[in-house]
Amino acid sequence: MHLRDGERQGDEDAEPEGGPAERPLRAIVADDDPLARKMIKEALQQAGVIVIAEAQNGRQAVELTRHYRPDVVLMDIVMPELDGIAATRRVIKDNPEQIVVILTTADDDEIGLLGLRSGAAGFLAKDVDVDALPRTLQGALSGEAAISRRLGMRLVEHLRRTSERPGGLRPVKSPLTPREWEVVDLLAETKTTDQIAEQLVLSGETVRTHIKNIMRKLDARSRSEAVAAAQRLRSEPPA
Repeated sequence: MHLRDGERQGDEDAEPEGGPAERPLRAIVADDDPLARKMIKEALQQAGVIVIAEAQNGRQAVELTRHYRPDVVLMDIVMPELDGIAATRRVIKDNPEQIVVILTTADDDEIGLLGLRSGAAGFLAKDVDVDALPRTLQGALSGEAAISRRLGMRLVEHLRRTSERPGGLRPVKSPLTPREWEVVDLLAETKTTDQIAEQLVLSGETVRTHIKNIMRKLDARSRSEAVAAAQRLRSEPPA
């Protein structure tokens, strides 16, 4: 691990220099390695970030996040009891707005994509520049993706492949919302309700509600009819 040990440890409750004009960012660090947690915590504290809690496994990360509602959770992947991917899914299921950034030694794009599909806002290697880490977290809170350029290119390639699949592009104007189109696309792949819920990080009840709305909007009596109606919408020329 290449995070550099800080020269001094800040007070957890101290405000960043410049006064209380902006509320300090509040974070939870989840990592089963005590040294890693210490180094990450000190690096964040030096930048004025308040580390309100530390978790040594995925289950603790879920419970602490549910209790404290931090601005951001830094989540390791390989942890006992519950790994970081599963923990991220549970955190996002509890609160879809929660920002989770996966921080791991595994420099693996496939794991990164899996983490993003689980609901994480970012995926960073632990050799990230420690001085840039707080800025990256602040960027994630502002809606920026905390990912490497290489992983960003993988996402572009993934979108290119998705646009080329037989289902075709979604029409610009349609009665379905973007989320409902996501559900329709998975129905077209014969995914079950539970599989759709898992992939979109939703509850089964929410998926069933989306399917009912889709069938109502497309005047369909079954899932297969809804998929066929959606395909007709795709094939219609733009108005």
